[in-house]
Amino acid sequence: MPNIKPISDLRNYSEVLRDVAVGAPVFLTKNGRGRYAIVDMQDYEKTQATLRLLGELATGKKSGEEQGWFSSDDVKTHFRKKQHE
Repeated sequence: MPNIKPISDLRNYSEVLRDVAVGAPVFLTKNGRGRYAIVDMQDYEKTQATLRLLGELATGKKSGEEQGWFSSDDVKTHFRKKQHE
């Protein structure tokens, strides 16, 4: 169950921060509507890494569509050459 608190609870921020854990963000509401999320640093870093990976995958997909795809044999040959260098 999500941990939802009014933003006014930040007056006692140490209590709010105590409720934040890996995989368990605290959601803050303002005027009864979701406004902010406080997440554990580990979750934040994982999310950022995921976004970077998705960006790289999108770049690779775009490159493949524009410049053509490598066959699996081409990839194997490329990496065999790298191992012998």
